[in-house]
Amino acid sequence: MALANSRILPLVVASALFMENMDSTIIATSLPAMARDLGTSPVSLKLAFTTYLITLTVFLPISAWISDKFGAKRVFRIAMVIFTLASLACAAAPSLGWLVAARAVQGLGGAMMVPVGRIIVLRGTPKSELVGAMAWLTVPALVGPLIGPPVGGFITTYFSWHWIFWLHLPVGILGITMATIFMPDFPVEKVPPLDIKGFFLSGIGLSLTVFGMTIVGRDLLSGPVTAGLVIIGLALVFLYIQHARRVPNPILDISLIHIDTLRVSILAGSAFRIAAGAIPFLLPLLLQIGFHLSPFQSGLITCTSAAGALMMKFMAARALRTFGYRQLLIFNGVIACAFMAMMGFFRESTPLAVIYGVLLFGGLARSLQFTSLNSIAYADVDNKHISRANGLYTVAQQLSLALGVAFAAIILESSQWIRGATELAQPDFSAAFLVVAFSGLLAIPSFMSLSPNAGAALSGHGLGPTARQVTEKA
Repeated sequence: MALANSRILPLVVASALFMENMDSTIIATSLPAMARDLGTSPVSLKLAFTTYLITLTVFLPISAWISDKFGAKRVFRIAMVIFTLASLACAAAPSLGWLVAARAVQGLGGAMMVPVGRIIVLRGTPKSELVGAMAWLTVPALVGPLIGPPVGGFITTYFSWHWIFWLHLPVGILGITMATIFMPDFPVEKVPPLDIKGFFLSGIGLSLTVFGMTIVGRDLLSGPVTAGLVIIGLALVFLYIQHARRVPNPILDISLIHIDTLRVSILAGSAFRIAAGAIPFLLPLLLQIGFHLSPFQSGLITCTSAAGALMMKFMAARALRTFGYRQLLIFNGVIACAFMAMMGFFRESTPLAVIYGVLLFGGLARSLQFTSLNSIAYADVDNKHISRANGLYTVAQQLSLALGVAFAAIILESSQWIRGATELAQPDFSAAFLVVAFSGLLAIPSFMSLSPNAGAALSGHGLGPTARQVTEKA
């Protein structure tokens, strides 16, 4: 049964992750066609789609408490129903207002769906099988970015953008059915009262911060307004931190930061995620603006990184057994940042084979780093605190990836200003890739602070033959 859980249970949760990632990657390709049908501009439509991000961020902090209060299995299934029905409402949208409302409901479902599903995987999987389970959890999710752009273009060109949302119906039905059959429930005997003040401070603060960071450099709102959103959001987050130190059961338990492996995964891992989060923003712009490629040509090239990431998921557990978390995070982190820096040397004259090679192996390295960070975060967290640790970790992920986009946009605009140019050009992207890669290296000293045996129960590195045989079954 444990072996089955390490395969089936993550795949059940991955169906939810697949819907989320497929949704975002396909929609990006179809925005112009959707804007024409709804009688609005692409800019307005982009602003409408940020509604999903805002709702998601508001409810992320409360997902752990809701899963403990009402049962993780029940919450996961209800969240999948909400997300699927909201997707059908998006498909039926006759106007921009309707679409905004449907996306808001989708965000509510997304906030409960994946984080709660991850809690179930963490509770239902032995520590020795967690690396393999986390790898299986993300395999279908990586398929979304890989096939999303070409599928979105094909559907929009030969059918209708409405079918993008209809695709969620069979996946949702399959996920709900599999959750009902295979997913265990883990009732929590004593659930503390909801931290209402903390919910409002964290939810509003984080949503304003993430929203402001996400729209930096995208001409959706003016610079002062965007900066104001981020400043207000960060102020509310600061007030929440002060509040969390005074109450016994905060909605986001920052006291868990004292756990070494969780702290390194959140804080040092965020430095790496900020760098990696900039790549999906920078690379398509370089190819389309710097190299004058079409969106379709750009999509065919950028999906190489997703292919590399997908390949690594089948090798991550073996790599961790061989090298251990500390050694792998240090050396693979340097390698991953080196591949990010190499993108800064791309030119229009660079052979496609070289570009594909850098993107493929860069995707492999970043994927291995993410798998390591995602699993070691829970190495020393007991089942009693799994849901709270997951809530804290999920919020940190969301913040760091959004900050990566903002960071990249600021570097591009700064480089353009220094050159005195009116438009972005290839030198601006070179500067951005190099600065981003260097920022990712800032995580290395914290990785070096880990114990050589950190996460050994997960990776099997350094364990005796008997214990190693157990981990190899993962």
